[in-house]
Amino acid sequence: RHMQELLLAVACGLVEDKEAVQVTVDPVRDDGTTVYHLKVAESDMGRVIGKQGRIAKAIRVVMRAAAVRQGEKVIVEID
Repeated sequence: RHMQELLLAVACGLVEDKEAVQVTVDPVRDDGTTVYHLKVAESDMGRVIGKQGRIAKAIRVVMRAAAVRQGEKVIVEID
C-alpha cells in the first residue's frame, strides 16, 4: 500500500495534470514480484519518461530501493 503511495507522490511531483495520475497494482506474481502501472495524462508522458527515459529510470530506482527495504520485488510499468 505504501509503495503505491510513494509512486503516486513521485508522479504527482512531476506532472501538471495531477488529477490524471493513477497507480494500479497487479496481483503479486508467482516469483514474488509486484507490478505497478503508472498512468498519466498524454501531455505529461514526457515529464515522467524524460530524455532517453532518464526520469522513468530514476522512478524505477527509487521504487526498487524502497521495495528492497520492504523485502519486496517491484516492476514499474508506465502506460
